[in-house]
Amino acid sequence: MKPYQIPLHTRLNRLFLRPGIRAIFRLLGRVKIFGKENVPLGKPYVIAINHISIFDPPLAVSFWPEQPEVIGASDVFKKKGQGLILSMYGVIPVHRGEYDRILLDRIMAVLRSGRPLVIAPEGGRSHETAMRRAMPGVGYIIEHAQVPVIPVGLVGTTEDFWQRATHGEKPPLEIRIGKPIVFPPITRFAKGAERREARQKNADLVMRHIAGLLPEEYHGVYAGQAL
Repeated sequence: MKPYQIPLHTRLNRLFLRPGIRAIFRLLGRVKIFGKENVPLGKPYVIAINHISIFDPPLAVSFWPEQPEVIGASDVFKKKGQGLILSMYGVIPVHRGEYDRILLDRIMAVLRSGRPLVIAPEGGRSHETAMRRAMPGVGYIIEHAQVPVIPVGLVGTTEDFWQRATHGEKPPLEIRIGKPIVFPPITRFAKGAERREARQKNADLVMRHIAGLLPEEYHGVYAGQAL
């Protein structure tokens, strides 16, 4: 497997993209960050966020204390404004619902290079505060990368954020960072359905930790299961 490398133009883009997006969020909203002490700086880990709207990834990435890599849905790259920002930052495109060996190898290369990686376990925007059930993808990453997962609850990134902010409301935005979750290896004897079930169980566990960082109305299918 080739070592993960960030192209020079991407590194240059990030020099102004992250502070620029940070400044926009601070101008439009009231940003608060909790739990920064939980981030294991300088080590590989997965950042798992709830995903309500297009505002979630840029909020988390721009305020994160390190410069993380990000995976995002390939269809978003086709949208003029969003696609340009994703391409400039160097977001790794993923085709939702498809098995992609090259993508998985790239994700492993990111983590093995010692860099953090942002993922939305739900697999896409929920368009409402209530969380949907996690896709098994994060469980696959947990199994193969064997790195900690940092649960992150994002509050206030509703789809009406832009409208409210541009009408002078300055809505509150919160980034709630939980403690690292360390998963034991899935037994090598687990096969087929048993292995898929173990991956889904780990994915659900991540979401339960995220639910524990969020208000009850955000829990969705994880209502009553928050940790």
